[in-house]
Parts: sequence; C-alpha cells; structure tokens
Amino acid sequence: MTDDDTSRTSRRTLLLAAGSAGLAGLAGLATACSGPAASGGAAARQPAGAAGRATTGSTPGCVLTPESGEGPYYVAKERIRSDITEGQTGVPLRLDLTVVGMASGCRPMPGVEIDVWQAGSDGEYSIGKASWLRGTQVTDGSGRCVFRTIVPGWYAGLAPHIHFKVRPDARSHTTSVFYLPEDMLLKVYAAQPYARRKAPAQPNGRDARYRDHGRAMTLAPVTEGTGYRAAFTVGIA
Repeated sequence: MTDDDTSRTSRRTLLLAAGSAGLAGLAGLATACSGPAASGGAAARQPAGAAGRATTGSTPGCVLTPESGEGPYYVAKERIRSDITEGQTGVPLRLDLTVVGMASGCRPMPGVEIDVWQAGSDGEYSIGKASWLRGTQVTDGSGRCVFRTIVPGWYAGLAPHIHFKVRPDARSHTTSVFYLPEDMLLKVYAAQPYARRKAPAQPNGRDARYRDHGRAMTLAPVTEGTGYRAAFTVGIA
C-alpha cells in the first residue's frame, strides 16, 4: 500500500448520518445535473468523506461508520448522464444526491463527480462494452445531481445495493453503497421482472454486512408514479 493509499483510506471513514428525507426535502431536487465540472475551487480540493441520508430540516450530525468496498464491477469514469437505465426493465428509482463539505460548515459542493453502478433486476452487472445501470454525474451549483435508475435485483447472498463513488478531485475519493428497505424490496420482488427468480425471504437480513452497519446507509424511498424516489446527503470531510 502506498502513502497515497493510506491517506485515502484514513479520509474515507467520516460519514454523515441523519433522518430520512420526506417529500418536502425532495421537492427542491427537481433537475438533473450533467456535463464536466465547472470549477475546481477550494471545495473540489477537499478530501473525500462518505455519506448520510438527507434531512428535511437541520444539518445532519456527524458519526463514524464503515465504508464499503467497490466490488469487482467498478469501471472508472462512466458516461456522463442522469438516466442510466439504458433499456433495462425494472421498478423505476430516482436517486437525488446532494454533496456538502463538512470543512465549510456543510455547504453544498459544486463540481464533484459521483459514479453510480448496480445490478439489474436479474442480479447481473453490465460488463465489457456494455454500460447499462452505470453512469457519472457532476454536482451543480447547489451540490446536487439526480440519477434515474431501477430497483436493483439480488445476487450472491448480499443485501441488494447500489454502489457509489464520490470524487471531489483527482486524488481523493470515497466508495460506499446504498441499501433499500426490506419491506419495499419484498414488494418489488413479488412483481415482474424480478419475480422470474424466487426472492430470498430476507433480502437484507441474510447479509452480515447489512446487519452490522447497513441501516445507516439505507435509503428511505417514497412512492412516485410507478416507482420510487429517494434522497441522500453525501458529506465530504
């Protein structure tokens, strides 16, 4: 492990945790952001931290919580886009992310790259030249961006999850995962196309990692049309 690797590891332990976002908190996250980072600035030079659920009111408190690895399916700098579905079928999920800088009093951070990647309804990841359910966004002037995806399927005895990596600059990053409530997953998995496979009785509970620390990274989706919508605040140390 290099000195840079050690530095990155030490930076990636501080997460924000807070209450789940309701409809009022989601209302302001109306537009997707895209395109290259408009400005580096002081915010873009902050070392990476990790994440916590968005709140509808006061600034979230800071707690220590473990980071999750990126797994074997990460591909650096995927396509810049908000809609990552690319023809994949499943229950729609809109993911509203806000990045804030803890060193600046939790102010929004523009120009931060966020990568998202996940399995499809069948539990498979895109590999090789395929790029479905993968994408990158750059936060706008309010530190916000939107991903439009689907509820992920399950695989390999793990709690269903969505991977994300936050890259405020070329040298710093953090990697973690979002989970989904088990009652919601069971409802989704009872319908097509997920029902083509028999869902586990406890999609989250069978995963020791989720039992240990997954609740802090579990989204709180609300229904929207035929799918769901969830918000999360990512704190940069």
